[in-house]
Amino acid sequence: MNNNTNLNRKSRIVKTFMGIGLCLSVAFSGSMLLPAHPVHAASVSDSSVADRVIATGKQFLGVRYQFGAPSGRTDGFDCSSFTQYVFKQNGIDLPRSSREQSQVGTPVSKDQLQPGDLVFSDTNHDGVINHVSIYIGNGQLLHTYRVGIGVTVSDFSGSTWDHTFVTARRVISDNGQASGGQTASSQASNEQSSNGQNAGSQDSNGQ
Repeated sequence: MNNNTNLNRKSRIVKTFMGIGLCLSVAFSGSMLLPAHPVHAASVSDSSVADRVIATGKQFLGVRYQFGAPSGRTDGFDCSSFTQYVFKQNGIDLPRSSREQSQVGTPVSKDQLQPGDLVFSDTNHDGVINHVSIYIGNGQLLHTYRVGIGVTVSDFSGSTWDHTFVTARRVISDNGQASGGQTASSQASNEQSSNGQNAGSQDSNGQ
């Protein structure tokens, strides 16, 4: 009788340990397959850089328009000093004028615009690019123009900047650097030299 009781106890103990072992095995194998926290890629995605560029720009909503504003100044912008500053804060160097900026990065058609792309217009209708905006998605532009308006968000479709659209450029690549494997400002400088052009500052009030 005692022998049978002891055997039953031993059997229950063995089964208990087997059950614990099986649970631990499943738990460990599950933890190998499903990490507790998401793994973040080491490189910065183009969408996250674009989001940061847009967020930086929106911090200056309402800041006054100033034609010919010096680079780096934040109490007043013209269109290209604004884009230059905002992108610079996110690790991308752009040249100073809208005409120079229109020569960097990768050309993008109007129907392929993505947030963070630069949109260029000739609002003077004289064949010279004089305005740059940042496309922020949902058919909207982030830019600055005209004394009394300053940094603002505008609808793109049907606007002056749409009707006078010249080109768009993508300067944010997958690694968060200027498209084309060089800084955007150096790319513009190279193109200026090869074309024998002197861009200068051609920006006007943008409308």
